[in-house]
Amino acid sequence: MTTHRITRDEVVWAFGPDLVPVLEVEPGDIVTFETNDCFSGQIRSETDLVTSIDFARVNSATGPVAVKGAEPGDSLVAEILDVRPIEWGVATLIPGFGQLIDQVKAPVTRLFEVKDGMIRQNERISFPARPMVGVVGVATGGETLSNGLAGKHGGNLDDHLHGKGATIFFPVRQPGGMFAVGDMHASMGDGEICFTGVEIAGEVDIRFNVLKGKQATWPVTELADRWLPHATAYEFDDALRLVAEEAARMLVDEHGFSMEDAFIFLSVACDAGVAQACKPAEGFGTIARFSIPKIDACPAPFAAG
Repeated sequence: MTTHRITRDEVVWAFGPDLVPVLEVEPGDIVTFETNDCFSGQIRSETDLVTSIDFARVNSATGPVAVKGAEPGDSLVAEILDVRPIEWGVATLIPGFGQLIDQVKAPVTRLFEVKDGMIRQNERISFPARPMVGVVGVATGGETLSNGLAGKHGGNLDDHLHGKGATIFFPVRQPGGMFAVGDMHASMGDGEICFTGVEIAGEVDIRFNVLKGKQATWPVTELADRWLPHATAYEFDDALRLVAEEAARMLVDEHGFSMEDAFIFLSVACDAGVAQACKPAEGFGTIARFSIPKIDACPAPFAAG
């Protein structure tokens, strides 16, 4: 095993088919990624507003990293060993974005202190930190998508479960996979209804591996007690249909369920949810996921052998 470090000045602003690696690693290697915050340091106080920033410098992703042996048809396996945010972050209200935007003043910036595993929103409100990464993905099969968008490559998944202990399986569509990560959050709710979490810089440790000959359509996350297929679409009902189809297909193809049994199992034992549901958010879609418990019949996303 070899360890590596990539500094936060080595970034990409979009995921496409022609990414050039800044580092090539062996399976089993660990890489520490230094990440910028969502706004790339443009917002540092409550007087800095989103209406005054350069949106071409939003959601940078550190990398990409090529993993030797990862070929189209495989899955690139990224195990998140640790997520370490710095001691301050910001959240914003963005004009035109979010369910309550017509009831609040916008733009607004709030500065948060992050210390000893806690986040202080103001003198009255503090809560546990849940460090996670928002933008996390690999090269695409053809189209080029800005880091603010999610798709079959991953990208801006904004899944608050993508913290320490999560393992993400990415469908490899270009040799090496070409993995990049950024847009850390010290905390984020599932719905992300105002289109922001506690945006923060920091470091992420990732251990890489390759699963040969198996992949899903979208990234799949494995946790200690469950695994979660994803799907993306502009409208929530479309995303929910796609993730239900993805989850059922994996249960059938990988674990021998009939389609009828898969449909019933998803209904009676699994939870549908969202990783990003901010509406209105012109131009941005919804990320849906299914939480599938690890039981003997389906103990992992992919069957062994």
